[in-house]
Amino acid sequence: MKIKEVIKQIEESVPLNYAEDFDNVGLLVGDDRRELTGILVALDTLEDTVDEAIAQNCNLIVAFHPIIFGGLKALTGKTYVERVVQKAIKHDVQIYAIHTALDNHLHGVNFKMAQVLGLTQTQILMPQKNTLMQLNTYVPLDHYTAVQQALFNAGAGSVGNYDSCSFGLLGEGSFKPNDQAQPHTGKPNQWHVGQEKMLHVVFEKHKQHQVLRALFESHPYEEVAYELIPIANENQQIGIGMLGELPQAKSEKEFITQLKNVFGTPVIRHSALRQKPVKKVAVLGGSGAFAISAAMAKGADVLVTADLKYHDFFKAENKILLTDIGHYESEQFTKNLLHALLTKKFPNFAIVLSEKSTNPIQYS
Repeated sequence: MKIKEVIKQIEESVPLNYAEDFDNVGLLVGDDRRELTGILVALDTLEDTVDEAIAQNCNLIVAFHPIIFGGLKALTGKTYVERVVQKAIKHDVQIYAIHTALDNHLHGVNFKMAQVLGLTQTQILMPQKNTLMQLNTYVPLDHYTAVQQALFNAGAGSVGNYDSCSFGLLGEGSFKPNDQAQPHTGKPNQWHVGQEKMLHVVFEKHKQHQVLRALFESHPYEEVAYELIPIANENQQIGIGMLGELPQAKSEKEFITQLKNVFGTPVIRHSALRQKPVKKVAVLGGSGAFAISAAMAKGADVLVTADLKYHDFFKAENKILLTDIGHYESEQFTKNLLHALLTKKFPNFAIVLSEKSTNPIQYS
């Protein structure tokens, strides 16, 4: 199996279209035309990670964080990033990163955080906008159901917990084929008027190619009339952060103890205790100060995140409990999530879960 086939399967499950604009995702080092020998799944790609891949005969590292984030102007081995890239190239190890594409996935990083905390009734905390498209097309009545079903099969018409969603409007279409045309109805050089039905469907933008292919393959017309319209609506299935509820309310101190136990951290930085029960919980793995306002607006009692700065804690204003559990700690289960996804996709291949802890922060 070629590495590009693995990447295709990964991106069908976790499309890179929804990674943040600032991010650097995809194949960062190597050649996707190589034959796959094995996959090492890791949170970060360090020199030890590459050594581990070599020892396990894995020539593909699938990592959460990208090793190359800013631009590389030289490869002299002076920095850990340069040394990782050099070693990977020397030993023919490819490096792939998925980062914020998985952050924004409905069952990604933040879903996993919510899961280990036992949260129920989960939903996206900050849904993405501009990820939906609307397709309008015009179909003769005798082919309407066939075209509609083909679009549904291609992934169009899914809205939240509903699928096979569409809207149809009966109307009249006209056209005049030239003498080179081979019209489904009508005759060359004659104006034709007939009944058609306008078909509207919504789909996620990463499905555009497959939806249009289904349209062209199922539609009887030689020239298919259609419109693609970007939609600015929030997509409740894609976005960052997660909101959910504890099965039973807890005191703030009880919840902080739960955080320590679940995420394996001896210290949690937090804002002033409000002396109120914790029931509704917002989580956001990694640096999450930008989500404070959203968590407050959604009525969360607490936000579980990382990398909060001194002035971020003032934003609590006794309206929410802000907890900083550590960057690594908040994302530590991500490699297990990736490992499970890849094992399901490739049950007959060696999918190795990295045993190395890449947490650069120590506590004394």
